[in-house]
This record gives sequence, C-alpha cells and structure tokens, in this order.
Amino acid sequence: MLYSQAVSKGPNQERGSFRRIFAWPRLRMTLITATAFGVLPGLHSEAPMLLDVLRSWLVGGAVLFMFGWLEQWPRRLPRWLPRTVLRLIGIAVVIPPSSAFAFTITGGGSEHDYAFLTVVGLLFAPWIAIGTILRQRDAFAREQALEFELVRSEFERRESDARLRLLQAQVEPHFLFNTLANVQALVDSGSPQASKVLTSLIAYLRAAVPRMHSQSTTLENEVDLVRSYLELMQMRMPDRLQYAIHLDPAAAALQCPPMTLLTLVENAVRHGIDPGEAGGRIDVDVWLRDGQCLIRVTDTGGGLKNTTHGLGTGLTNLRERLKLAFGTDARLTLIEVKPHGVCAEISIPVRERSS
Repeated sequence: MLYSQAVSKGPNQERGSFRRIFAWPRLRMTLITATAFGVLPGLHSEAPMLLDVLRSWLVGGAVLFMFGWLEQWPRRLPRWLPRTVLRLIGIAVVIPPSSAFAFTITGGGSEHDYAFLTVVGLLFAPWIAIGTILRQRDAFAREQALEFELVRSEFERRESDARLRLLQAQVEPHFLFNTLANVQALVDSGSPQASKVLTSLIAYLRAAVPRMHSQSTTLENEVDLVRSYLELMQMRMPDRLQYAIHLDPAAAALQCPPMTLLTLVENAVRHGIDPGEAGGRIDVDVWLRDGQCLIRVTDTGGGLKNTTHGLGTGLTNLRERLKLAFGTDARLTLIEVKPHGVCAEISIPVRERSS
C-alpha cells in the first residue's frame, strides 16, 4: 500500500508540496502494492474483485498522503519524537478510518471484509514504510557523499590553482632577475654587443612574460623560447657557448607547464656553462617514447658539484608545477655526465593540445 521509491533528500530536509507527495514514482508503487493486497480478499469475498481493489487503492492513497505529509510537516518536532516514529504512528492511525471510508463510498460490505483490509494494512504498511525510510536514508547518504566529494574536488582544484600561481610568481622574478643581471654584466663590460643584446632581450621578454601567466603551453612554444634565450646567451658569450636543439615533430603540440624547458636550460647556462672559463655545450632534445614525452637538457659544464647554490629553488618549483599538472605521472631526474656535465631529464605523459 505504500511506495518504496527512494527519494533524494533526507526526511528532515525535504520541503515539498502535494505534487511531491503524489509524485508518479510514489503513486505508481502505491497502486501496484494496493492492487496486490486488493486481490487477496477478492479471492474469497462475495464482492466483485474490482471493488476490493478499488477499496485497497483508497486506503493506499490515504496511507501515501499521511506518509508524505508527515515527511514534511510539522516543520519542527520535539526531540523526544523522531519523525520516523511519527510517520509510522500516522500510518497506523489512518488505516482504520480510511478503510471505513472506502467501504462507505463503495456501498458497504461485510465486517469480515472490512476487518481483513484493516488488519492487512496494519500488518504490512508499517514494514513497507520502514523499508522506504531506510532506502531514503541510503539515498540521502549517497547524495551527501557525492556532494562532499564534489566540494572536496573543487577545493583541491582551487588549492592547485593558487599554488600554481604562487609558483609562477616565484619563477618570474627568478628568471627576469637572472636575465637582467646578464645584460647588466654585458653593459658594464662595455661590450659593443650590449645594444644588440638588449634589443633581442626586449623582444624576447615581450614574447615570454605573457606565457608565464598561462596554466599550460606547448612544447613547440617552449622550444621557441629556449632558442631565443640561447641566442641571447650566445651573444653574451659567443666563444663559450654552443648549443643544439632537436624537437620531435610529433611532440610539438603536447602540453606542459610554462617555463618547463626554459628552467632546465637556464640552470644549465647559469650553473653549468657560465661558471667555467672554457664554457661548454648545451643539447636540448625532446622526443616521444612508449607513451611518454622525454625532455632532456645536457650540458658539458662543471657537473653537479658546481650546482649547489641557487639550483634548489628552480628545480623544486619545477617539480611542484609538474606534479600539479600531471600528478605522479611526471618525473624529473638529474644525472651527472662523465667526464663532466649534467643531464636533466623530464618524463611526462602524452597529452594532446586542448581543442
């Protein structure tokens, strides 16, 4: 006689109307259940079976109304009276008079039939109600868990965005100050290349700085920035720096955090090539292998022993940005090259350009 369809909100939070009380899922289950109970007395009653089914529908409708009404009203209950208990009491109270009303408007009937309908309702309706309430609570718990998961995901996303902005804010001054220091050294030395280098630097910064604020870029853009940067550095020390860049065309459109490749190259220049009088060579290689994109920057500088000062912040920030972008799928490793030099390698999962 009672619907068993679980609803999406808990008993104390549901705020509906008659439309919710007699919603089609509830009404359908009530009609099915009431029909089944109406057939039982029809098997041995002298009244037509259709009449018994109609009476059962009327009682089921009254139970449905009482169950739904007490689900929403009264708004507040005393602490000693749980709403579940109130709904069960309401069902038990409404069955006898609703049975009497059903028999009255259908032309009456035997006391046996009235007693049978009333007893069956009192025996089965509360248990069906308990099952419905338990399903309601399960559905409410699942919805709450889903909402909590969505809220947590949103907080994690906002936290990641905030951390990424903070890391980018740390990267920008680090890169700009280092680059400007190089230009200042060139100007102070009276090099005739100072004006040319400064012009190239301005053009380079116009292209590079806006990309620092992006959450992602492509490896093709990264390689373009690195090429411009190395051109500037070669102007500053033409006899001490050689470089080569190789980009696998299949990897050009892959996404990565801004300044990923540039950070490695800048460290190679600052800590590998610049400190030594003999200078050295930097090789930049980007290619695909086994579903991973490998980014390798190798220099022939002084090795890891010359990178103890200032390298930690740059690589720590880069590792953190890679983690925010790719999780545990990204890896950054440093390997000392014999007889001298350092190889920095990044491995990231393949991700296509966003449409």
